Amino acid sequence: MAASHSIIIFIATLVVLATSISAMEYIVGDKSGWTLDFDYQSWAKDKVFIVGDTLVFNYASGAHNVMKVNGTGFQQCIVSSSNGTLTSGRDIIPLQTPGRKWYICGVGKHCELRNMKLVITVLPQTITPAPSPVPISASTKLIVTRVYGIVVALFGSVLLLLV
Repeated sequence: MAASHSIIIFIATLVVLATSISAMEYIVGDKSGWTLDFDYQSWAKDKVFIVGDTLVFNYASGAHNVMKVNGTGFQQCIVSSSNGTLTSGRDIIPLQTPGRKWYICGVGKHCELRNMKLVITVLPQTITPAPSPVPISASTKLIVTRVYGIVVALFGSVLLLLV
């Protein structure tokens, strides 16, 4: 009886662990979606993107597209078909590697004249805290919350295994 109770608690702890370390899904532009004349740099400013998260670009299919470009392509709004163009109207992009990521709309002059471009920095998936104390911002709180959830769930799982 005690063993089955421990197993149930262990499974419940694993569920909590899985949800605490699950990736975030970011809807680009929130309710506005991927559209003309939106400030995507302000939208991304306080968000923390981590490897494993996903970006979702929502827009009217045929009206826009999403193109992954490099820094130069982003600055100059250079459209290149070599990176592939996403056109579904609900494009999901998994963030699989750390570093800078640049996205533009390649339709007409949407990037150059209507601000349809997004740049983000994707952080590696680590549990190591920042070495120096800094004022706590919204992005720091999100990282600390994720790390805390992982640590608590891991300790809970280990303790349940020992019981």
